[in-house]
Amino acid sequence: MRAVIQVASSASVTVDEQVIGQIPRPGLMILLGVHVDDSEAEAETLVDKIVNLRILGDEQSAVDLNAPVLVVSQFTLNADVRKGRRPSWSKAARPEHSEPLYEYFVEEVRERGLEVHTGQFGAMMDVSLVNSGPFTLVIDSDDLAAPRRG
Repeated sequence: MRAVIQVASSASVTVDEQVIGQIPRPGLMILLGVHVDDSEAEAETLVDKIVNLRILGDEQSAVDLNAPVLVVSQFTLNADVRKGRRPSWSKAARPEHSEPLYEYFVEEVRERGLEVHTGQFGAMMDVSLVNSGPFTLVIDSDDLAAPRRG
């Protein structure tokens, strides 16, 4: 799994001109991409890392501050652009694999006691963000655990 984490003063997701998810106060915006080889183990590892990172005010974590989180599925995070000019999506998990893992990730964040808002899986979304700092991290679950891919 790959996540782009942004410290946000505010963030929202709109589908068909309707706001479907937003964080009501400063917190974290997470764009989440699921890889073809990902499992619940990668989701758990990534959630534990993200919610406990001391990246918010006064070097506190989302858990410390009970900060809200907005999670948006983004398969493009697994694009392969090494060859040619057209991205390859072969490493991005298909919806039947990625949607349950996306939902699992969201539930794992909730189980840590945080308020979680989401986008709409598979929809064309407009994402709005005020990135505080600016502060942005990219975390890949492969970098957090022993290698699992051949």
